[in-house]
Amino acid sequence: MAAAEIIGTAIGVMLLIIVAYILTGTTLITAETMANAQKDLTLRQETQLRTGFSISTISGKQTYFTYLITNDGAEIISDFAHMNVLVRTSDGVYHQCNYNATPDISGTWYFPNYYTDSIHPHELDPGEAFQVRVTISSWANWFQMTTGNGVYDSSVI
Repeated sequence: MAAAEIIGTAIGVMLLIIVAYILTGTTLITAETMANAQKDLTLRQETQLRTGFSISTISGKQTYFTYLITNDGAEIISDFAHMNVLVRTSDGVYHQCNYNATPDISGTWYFPNYYTDSIHPHELDPGEAFQVRVTISSWANWFQMTTGNGVYDSSVI
């Protein structure tokens, strides 16, 4: 009978050690995940603070309008697929225009010509300017361009 108590105690101690190991491992993994998430959020916010652009030289027609975007920040703007242009037409309806390299598709925007650049071609470096052309179905009177990290600028046409 004494042997059964010793074996039961040994099994109980082993189970306690296993449970403590699992709990400790889970706690460490959770702490590491939270630390990495906080670091990623901080890096994203720093990038957002260094991103900036301005809109100028706006000219419009009924089916499209163009403007000049100048990178005023310290970050390269290159993720055009995640940039959007929100357009309010003269009838008060808002339209979201997505980037599309194919010219003149209604509801899209593109760069009619990338300016010649030997450093970071097809990317908007700090201090550079690109012309943007937005194709729409009716007259526009206001628009806003937003980068993938949430920085935006708007203008009246």
